[in-house]
Amino acid sequence: MSEKNKKESVMENAEEKVLKPKKRTSLWSLLGTVFFTFVSVAFLAPIFIVLINSFKGKAFINLETFKLPTEQSFVGLQNYTEAITQYDFIKAVGWTVFITVFSVAVILICCSMTAWYITRVQNKLTKFIYLLCVFSMVIPFQMVMFTLSGTADSLHLNTPWGIIIVYLGFGAGLAVFMFCGFVKAIPVEIEEAATIDGCSPISTFFRVVLPMLKPTYISVGILEAMWIWNDFLLPYLVLDIKKYKTISIVIQYMKGSYGRVDMGAIMACLIMAIIPVVVFYLSAQKYIIKGVADGAVKG
Repeated sequence: MSEKNKKESVMENAEEKVLKPKKRTSLWSLLGTVFFTFVSVAFLAPIFIVLINSFKGKAFINLETFKLPTEQSFVGLQNYTEAITQYDFIKAVGWTVFITVFSVAVILICCSMTAWYITRVQNKLTKFIYLLCVFSMVIPFQMVMFTLSGTADSLHLNTPWGIIIVYLGFGAGLAVFMFCGFVKAIPVEIEEAATIDGCSPISTFFRVVLPMLKPTYISVGILEAMWIWNDFLLPYLVLDIKKYKTISIVIQYMKGSYGRVDMGAIMACLIMAIIPVVVFYLSAQKYIIKGVADGAVKG
């Protein structure tokens, strides 16, 4: 074999060695894409089934659950109009929006200030408060729900504005934990410069620290809003449900006596309850990973 042929064979072997890892990488990438596509379909399938059943007549929902609406089963927006007119769905949406918006706002303001104080003031008391906040995430809700119900009634917290305080207590653990991690990454020199310029501690927080907490504010706000919007057990135990009903409670009460269930209205309510959360999540999802990473890893 000539020297030229030897060089060509060596070059071909080298090219094969270089190309093999690329082929393996592309194969794993393809398998990963296929796998996560199936996972996505599995998660989206229940929502799609609820959507198609919300346009069917009540008798066809149980008989043709997985079929698309036909001329015989299609009822248009009848289920949606019944849910709105017969079950006070609009009123429930109003109370749910009120509780969610103000609860999230109180959690963000109070927990971010608490995390800033805990991080900047290093003593036994602040360490104890931080441990309490972290420990609160470990305790199951079922351990305190009966005591909570009695306490809320005795303190007159069984109203939409009273339950905000209850949500603050349950949502503080995760929020303080994430805010503390991000505040540790903020240089103290920035706050010292603001103090030299004449800012008080409150002014320093709202003018300097709070704008820098924007990613964590958004990510914590999304997580807390999705939890409060979809929550059923806490409003059911705390609120006076004769006067105030959230979306989850209204859907539960669509189940009548003797096992009668208005499945058409339930499907319509579920779709109307899902849409705001999906829109809110998609509009702010890019901040979630950044906020969680900044709040849990840094510092």
